[in-house]
Order: sequence, then C-alpha cells, then structure tokens
Amino acid sequence: MRDFHFPGRSPVLATNGMCATSHPLAAATAIDILKRGGNAMDAAIAGAVLLGICEPQMTGIGGDCFVLWSMPGETKVHALNGSGRAPAGLDAAMLRDAGHDTVPLGSPHAVTIPGAVDAFCTLSERVGKLGLDTLLAPTIHYAEAGVPVAPRVASDWIPCATALQGSARDTYMVNGKVPKTGEIFRAPKQAEVLRRIAKDGRDAFYTGEVAEDMITTLTALGGAHTAQDFANAACTDTTPVAGAYKDIEVVEHPPNGQGAVALLLLNILKHFDIASMDPFGAQRAHIEAEAAKLAYDARNRFLADADHMTRIDHLLSEDTAAKLAALINPKRAMANATHLSEAVHKDTIYITVVDGDGMIVSLIYSIFHGFGSGIASDKFGILFQNRGAGFSLTQGHPNELKGGKRPMHTIIPGIIRSNGKPVMPFGVMGGQYQPTGHARFVTNQTDFGMDPQAAIDAPRCFSDRGVLQVERGYSEAVRQELADMGHTVEIPDSALGGAQAIKVHDTGVLEGASDPRKDGCALGY
Repeated sequence: MRDFHFPGRSPVLATNGMCATSHPLAAATAIDILKRGGNAMDAAIAGAVLLGICEPQMTGIGGDCFVLWSMPGETKVHALNGSGRAPAGLDAAMLRDAGHDTVPLGSPHAVTIPGAVDAFCTLSERVGKLGLDTLLAPTIHYAEAGVPVAPRVASDWIPCATALQGSARDTYMVNGKVPKTGEIFRAPKQAEVLRRIAKDGRDAFYTGEVAEDMITTLTALGGAHTAQDFANAACTDTTPVAGAYKDIEVVEHPPNGQGAVALLLLNILKHFDIASMDPFGAQRAHIEAEAAKLAYDARNRFLADADHMTRIDHLLSEDTAAKLAALINPKRAMANATHLSEAVHKDTIYITVVDGDGMIVSLIYSIFHGFGSGIASDKFGILFQNRGAGFSLTQGHPNELKGGKRPMHTIIPGIIRSNGKPVMPFGVMGGQYQPTGHARFVTNQTDFGMDPQAAIDAPRCFSDRGVLQVERGYSEAVRQELADMGHTVEIPDSALGGAQAIKVHDTGVLEGASDPRKDGCALGY
C-alpha cells in the first residue's frame, strides 16, 4: 500500500469491467462500450481508434497494431499481427543505389501499408459484438467536435511537429501553430473516412477513393505504392511466444515485434539474485542495463519478419541466456552493443480492457515516430506511419527491406499467466525501451512484491546507444555509483515509457493501474 502522505495513484478496483490507457476520453469510451453490452474487444477497438484523435502524434489509422487476447474461461492467448508490409515494388537495393544507408524517416519509402484498420475490422467481425458503426461513432464525434489537447500530448507535440510536411501541417497544427494544453484539436476529414469504414468495412479504406487519395499522395513524392499493395493488405493470425519468470509466465506477441527480446532479457536476469538488491539502487540498475545491452544486440542481429527469421529458437533459448549472462561483470559496464542502423522511436499508445465475463485484451497501436513519416494524404488527412524505417538496408540481413515484407517492430503487447490462467494484460510504451520496460514491470512485482500501480510508478532507467538514461526518481548517489561503474549517465529529457495494466484477481475483482507519466487513467465500473 502506498504512503498516502505523498502524491501518487491508488489502484482502481471494479468488478464489471476495466480499461487502462493513456488518455481519459479513450478510457471512458471503452467503459461506455462495455456498459452498452460490448465485450472487451469492442471496448479496446473503440478506445484505440479514439486515441488517434486524442494523441495524434502517437497513433492513427495510418498505422499498425498488435493484439493479444483471451476468451472468457480460456487459458489460450490468441495473437493477431496487424502490421503492414513494404510496397511490392520497393527493395533495399534501390535505396542503396540512391546513396542511402538507412531508410529516410520522412520519405514515402518509410511508409508501409497501414495494417491497423484491417486488424480492427477483422477483430470486430470475428470477436466483437456491437459492430463497427457503434465502435467508430465516438471517434467520429470527437474528430468533428474536437478534443482538448492534454498536457503530456501538448508537451510531445512540440518536438514532434518538426516532422510534419506539406498538407500534414494544415491537418495536424491548430491555426498553423503547435497547440497548447487545452486548445481544441479537430480532424473532420478523418471523421469522413471512419464513417465510410463504419458503413462498408475495410474495403472503404483499402480500395476506392480513400485508397486513391493515399496512393496519389505517396506516389507524387516518389513512393512505390500501388492499388494492389493496399488491396492486398491483410492482418495475420499468429502464435504467441512465452517464457517463465519465477512463478509466472509472460506471454508476448511473436516477431516481427520484439516480444522475444523481452523474454530473452528476463531469461538473462534469472541468473542474478535480483530480489536481494535494492529495487532503486545502482546494482539492480547496472545488471538490468548490461542484460539489456546483450539482449538488444541479439535483437539487432536476428529480429525480422517471422517469414524471414530463422533464429527465434536461439532468442528464446535458456542456453543463449545463460551464455549471455556469463558475460556480465557485476561491477563494471561493458561497451554498448552496436546500435540499430534502423530508426527507433518512443511514440505509441497502449490500451487494455477486461470485461465482466473475463475476456482480456492487450492492444498496442502506433505510427512509429512522432507524427510518423510526417506525410498526410492530401484529401482525407490520413497521417502515414514510417514503420519502413525499421528495416535494415544491409544486404543479406534478416531484416533487409524487401517488397511485401514486414519490418522489425518495436511495439509489444503482453499478458501474464499464473498457474496457466491469463491474469494480467499489460503494456509499456516507449519504442525500443519496451522490452526493458516489460522486464522491469515483471521483476518489480515478482522480485519486490509491488502491486501493478507501484510497479508502474517506480523509477526507470535504460541503456540506450551508449548512455544510461536514469529518471529523476533515482538519487544522485545512485547516479554517481553507476558512473563509477563506467556508465555514461544522463537524466532523460522526458520520462521513460508509459505503462498500463489490469490484474484479474481470483475473487473476480479487477485492479487497474495507469502510468502517471501519461495523461491517462484506469477506469472501471
């Protein structure tokens, strides 16, 4: 239990349904959908799509998603890959010949075919109860009426707005300027797109006038996108990956997301007595940082589209983890792993919902960088992700850019199982921080007995490109001790990540937790 003398958040408790996400309007919308007879999938879709208006720098219908869920009374976790593919006519050799070492962030070559809309339509039809017209109605309303810009969103908008180009500046600025907290952001052209999807389903987005608008915009800038690329867009059922940590099992979405990296990191941490360490001390921070360097180095070498990846068993192997753990010096920092040439980011949204029948949904949805590619379709203002910047241009790399291939993704939803039963959907936003965030969230609970909210509130650190980013929640003494171990220590400009979680108790009580680093909340009824 937290000390009520200090600022903080209490867990949110309810029995009929719960949502935790990064904006209160989305959480309230999800709860309203549950009250109207929808299930957890209905609620998660409705809330996620609305987040594209509440947090447009983070996500939108021009982006991708990954989803994990379990049905009431089942132990199985289902997975859907809603990430898009590179245009068929694009490959790495073309960009290498043009003199590029990496995929340019703000170019049409970074724009993969958006996958989220197909995923949402598929899940609504297959798993949901209420229908797309009901689920999209709240976003249509708020896109037209407008949403007051929340404080964290306003803060993120400032550095992200530099990516906006062309007509995107008209759509994603307010009166030509970055909006301040409390100013109203509207996206009426997106409301029209959603109205068409509500009526005609995924074909209203991937064919016809909307698709033509997207293709015309991209090809005018030199993109290789075709009508066939959009018409062929399709989400994919897949099988989750999982690993044990102490008495729980962590279930992750498989590649092309980096869930396997979170499991590798946890497997490395098993070789250290984390529970004996000060949870906010230098020793734990050091071991976690060193383990992350090794896990991320493996990611950079092997992670790719599942159809092009041959080393998933290597990443998940206990033997691999043991060999990597043996490389860690408990008293001295190693050199940082060679960082990705592919671009990494810190922007996404995550939403989790549990309904009264016990359905669990863990959904993550992103346009990659802040405002994605910065390119928006001219007529409807659909902002394109730049997930293609996650590809490698290195010839022969498993993640090399090829037409029809999915890039390595940073976003990962998670679910914890206990005694074989799904009991906690969770996610930690924050780009490549996410595997470290998953591991820390898990170990905060298993090794230090924190409840989900305390595990989320706790200070974070992250070794990234030769710098150990240490949040202000750590003491100066800890920062100095880490520096003495050989780490280059900095306080990050913005807080690391943003987490959401719901714990399902055996009594049926739902316990929601939401990160104070974001504007959102957990809501239940």
